[in-house]
Amino acid sequence: MKIGSVTIDGRAVLAPMAGVADRAFRELCVAYGASYVVSEMVSAKGLEYNNQKTEELMELSDAERPAGIQLFGNDPATMAQAAVSAMECFPDILDINMGCPAPKVANNGCGSALMKDPSLCGRIVEAVKKAVPVPVTVKIRKGWDASSVNAVEVAKICEAAGADAITIHGRTREQMYQPFADWEIIAEVKQAVNIPVIGNGDVDSAQKAALLLEQTGCDLVMVGRAALGNPWIFRQINAYLTDSCRIIPPPEINERLLVMNRHIRRVCDLKGENRGMREARKHVAWYLHGLRNAAEFRRKAGMLTTLDDLELLTREILLANQEQTSGKEIF
Repeated sequence: MKIGSVTIDGRAVLAPMAGVADRAFRELCVAYGASYVVSEMVSAKGLEYNNQKTEELMELSDAERPAGIQLFGNDPATMAQAAVSAMECFPDILDINMGCPAPKVANNGCGSALMKDPSLCGRIVEAVKKAVPVPVTVKIRKGWDASSVNAVEVAKICEAAGADAITIHGRTREQMYQPFADWEIIAEVKQAVNIPVIGNGDVDSAQKAALLLEQTGCDLVMVGRAALGNPWIFRQINAYLTDSCRIIPPPEINERLLVMNRHIRRVCDLKGENRGMREARKHVAWYLHGLRNAAEFRRKAGMLTTLDDLELLTREILLANQEQTSGKEIF
């Protein structure tokens, strides 16, 4: 399928998760089959003030394309200028965040707070669309709260303003990430617009991805939290959708730890070992989810400071697994 002029070769895409979906993780997910990725959200005001950290968030590599940059803000002119600045990193697509529920974003009138003013949503899309030559997409939620479910209205306004695709998360801002996502609202948005719709919410397996596509008619599925410590979920989804519902089992511990180490080393390559290892602690904890003695290993993961520490922890986990499997070979 296409988003504007950009071809998306596959059905599963990675969500733009702040503090998680950095360049190292996006590259890894693409290597395992993600068909499209989006940067962590970038502040339009941060770009206006030439904030170095903000600019770092926009760095894209050839190993992760097609890739988009996601911007957040609430002023059309500022967002348009931020979009022009973002083009210096050559994104394939620019995405506008109208769904972030975090208080520090929403309380400033950005992210999901924009859904309280549908006309402003349209003006922002129109301004960004006029400012850049690449496709412009929008990520929205079901609405602000149960009394203002207006995803269909916002989606139609954004389409009329020039949006090339809509991502819809099936929860209101008030719901944050609980309870279960409402897939019916995704179907309603899909029926209401003539541009591609990306469904988001509770896709944590290949079977769930197929079910979301079937029940809503959406064009792509977006995977968020289920990819944490689990980049091979994209490989599983692709196999299920394209190879007669073939089920690929979860990776053995060897592959899981090998991928974990490659991931963390890439983080350190890009950010330096000191900062990289601090940021890596949460990723290591996610990779260890479900292992025996995982709680103790995650506690140790929270104290990692060097790559040598990571290697020692990996060896400890492998040794523990070897003892649990009664001496069976693990390599």
